[in-house]
Amino acid sequence: MAKSKKVPLRKCAATGEMKAKKEMVRIVRSKEGEVSVDLTGKKPGRGTYLSKDKEAVEMARKRGVLSRQLNAEVPDAVYDELLALVEKGNH
Repeated sequence: MAKSKKVPLRKCAATGEMKAKKEMVRIVRSKEGEVSVDLTGKKPGRGTYLSKDKEAVEMARKRGVLSRQLNAEVPDAVYDELLALVEKGNH
């Protein structure tokens, strides 16, 4: 019998849902306080996860979830990049 590999789960900062890490996108704050989208999931710094879902990104923007999670100001460009990533992923 083949042993099933454990799927790493992460919690979406906006919705609170637990999903597979591959279904999420990581947003990271560097030591310098710069917030960016981490597509590799390996950048150093404080990270949080969002579902690859337009509603989750909009909810995070409206509620200021990422700013609280990362203890940093999140520029609109980061949200725009997330929305573009979500749109591209759905096609």
